[in-house]
Amino acid sequence: MAYKKFQANQLFTGKTLLDSSCVLITDEHGVIQDIVPEKEAGSDVQQLEGILSPGLFNCHCHLELSHMKGHIPPGGGLTSFIAAVMQTPPASFEEREIHMRQADTEMYNNGIVAVGDISNNTTSIQTKSKSRICWYNFLEVTNLDDHKAEEKMKDFLTMEAACNETIPPPVQSAIVPHASYSVSPATFRLINEYTQGKTITIHNQESAGEDELFTNGTGPFLSFYRGIGRSSLPIAVSGKSSLQTWLPYFTKEQTILLVHNTCTREEDIIYANGYAKNNGLTLYYCLCPHANLYIENRLPPVDLLLKHECNIVLGTDSYGSNHQLSMAGEMSVLLQHFPSLSPAQVLQWTTSNSSAALQLQHEKGSFEKGKKPGVVLIQNDFSASKRLV
Repeated sequence: MAYKKFQANQLFTGKTLLDSSCVLITDEHGVIQDIVPEKEAGSDVQQLEGILSPGLFNCHCHLELSHMKGHIPPGGGLTSFIAAVMQTPPASFEEREIHMRQADTEMYNNGIVAVGDISNNTTSIQTKSKSRICWYNFLEVTNLDDHKAEEKMKDFLTMEAACNETIPPPVQSAIVPHASYSVSPATFRLINEYTQGKTITIHNQESAGEDELFTNGTGPFLSFYRGIGRSSLPIAVSGKSSLQTWLPYFTKEQTILLVHNTCTREEDIIYANGYAKNNGLTLYYCLCPHANLYIENRLPPVDLLLKHECNIVLGTDSYGSNHQLSMAGEMSVLLQHFPSLSPAQVLQWTTSNSSAALQLQHEKGSFEKGKKPGVVLIQNDFSASKRLV
């Protein structure tokens, strides 16, 4: 059997950052054989500059929006961003397909091995069926009206079947809510029933206006609703934050990725973690720092998430709100803005933490004998990454 041997400035196992004295050994297909001291590695060791890491995970992406790169000006805030997405003239299927294939190739070459991808329709299925990346398809429901909930659910169950039949294993799919401000109570309840034990996701507290809407019934979302012809809110004003309003709808042992969390407060974190513990849920807080800066020009409260020992994962969001689809780039932003963070922490967020969140921990996310996680070389300054295996 032929072996591949890799040695770099540092080696991240998925949990621990080792120094340059360690050599990673895989078979010719990328299956991990061992990590050994340099003196035991023998000959033919590839010498590399950078950090060796298991394949990277992108836990939040919108492949369907890949054609929107540069179409939406940055810094307008969330409601303006959503309106711009809705108002952008539709692209042809051929144009969408070209840009989705390019995004898929970019992520693969950057060392991304798995993506938690938001799908609002079946547009991306053909690209994913030919991809070398593993996809967890989050089939995202937007529905403001209770009386349409059953009909919507039937449509998305059909979409779920199409994903599972078309995309190669280990494809997984789940029907998920878009956000607290875009899903009706009956729709939330149906999603809860259909996602027992699954990983699901929701856009959470991406702007201050989201909390203002549910706490006081005021703020920029009212103008947004009027702009789309709505005179009533999908969920009544609760007097509580957005997070404290939507989380109680979930009771079926789901793993929930809370995405963005740009305006999440400490009391919300305490509430959410307590509710999850008492109701059999597992929470992951998914950060998309480039997108947060692009849309709201602010970053989530990383220090508070660490203080309360939250599970953290990372994503890129879409090309509508990002200039690149690089996990190295997302890690770099966090390391620059939060000096207390270490490289090992952000690497764990985009490898072993993410593999557990997307239920792929048995085959990816860490350098353990018998796994085939992919091997990625990350520049020492996190400016770029590339796939080796």
